[in-house]
Amino acid sequence: MEHEVTNVVPLRPAIPGAASLQWRARAIAIASWLRSEVPRDARIYQILFLGSLLSYGVLARDFSLRGEQMLLTFAAGAATQAFWLHWKGLRQRGYLSAIVTCFGLSILLRADSLWVHPLAAALAISAKFVIRVNGKHLFNPANFGLLMAVALLPGTWASPGQWGNALAAAVWFVALGAIVTQRARRADIAWIFLGTWLSMVALRVAWLGQSWSVWLHQLGNGGLLLFAFFMISDPMTIPNHARGRLLYAVLVAIVAFCWQYVLFKPNALVWALFLASPLVPLIDRLLPAPRFQWRAASGDSRDNHARLDSSPSARPGSCSSRSRTTSDDSACAARLPSSAISTTVSAPLPSRSIVKS
Repeated sequence: MEHEVTNVVPLRPAIPGAASLQWRARAIAIASWLRSEVPRDARIYQILFLGSLLSYGVLARDFSLRGEQMLLTFAAGAATQAFWLHWKGLRQRGYLSAIVTCFGLSILLRADSLWVHPLAAALAISAKFVIRVNGKHLFNPANFGLLMAVALLPGTWASPGQWGNALAAAVWFVALGAIVTQRARRADIAWIFLGTWLSMVALRVAWLGQSWSVWLHQLGNGGLLLFAFFMISDPMTIPNHARGRLLYAVLVAIVAFCWQYVLFKPNALVWALFLASPLVPLIDRLLPAPRFQWRAASGDSRDNHARLDSSPSARPGSCSSRSRTTSDDSACAARLPSSAISTTVSAPLPSRSIVKS
């Protein structure tokens, strides 16, 4: 009996249809839009986190802060910032830094009267525009305003220890602070300071034969963590070079330790930062490095664009470019079928035979 083979049907791998390619292009476009809309300026995260800390303190820790004091602080800070921007003709600057300063003063400064907080805010923000060396303001604004108020104005005091030593709050501070400092690319100084401070406290505990609960008490110190992640890590008032930041963090920790455990004076951390701030220009001179810019931290600097544009994968029309547009995504998706076919036709295709007797 003869066997005749007919109707040979080749089997090809399934190729995505036009509808699935369109959905894929839309998904890529949506992901690109979301990536561009996420705040890249570290000050945005700092404002959100400081606002949450202040809300937690007022609601859960019973801060002795009146609503009028807080409102006057932000009003005076915004007005002072607007005055100096107009006076110096700086039209490309905003109010994010002023908001951060006002949050810091609201969290740390306490007073019996209403006029202390707005005056401290005005002094803090004015110092940022007036006391400058080599294009950088010398003092951390919140630190400067806090100490000027405590030293010169009656009925004022600093309250860094109001957070207590709750472990949950400490973990919260570390998590939020790590995100902020990482976004600003200045996490190194916070961790170096904490490591130096805790090491010196551990040596003191061992030397005096104290219980190690004294050292563990420092791990949950909300004031210490707040200082490390939201004050000493201010990228505009610390050395530019990484080795300079290491030296500066160790120096601030040593001065604070001596202030608290040798001189037995209060507010050691804020005073140590204030006293060490004039050394920053000297460190920048000995260890030169590019100066920090908030725009550079957000990933929008010209250097970043130049580096992306010079890479072969970032050329216009490239399917591997991160900066391609929606039209480029559609074009890339339209080329998928031909590429899929070209990669599959080179292999031998199995065939299905219908045998007819």
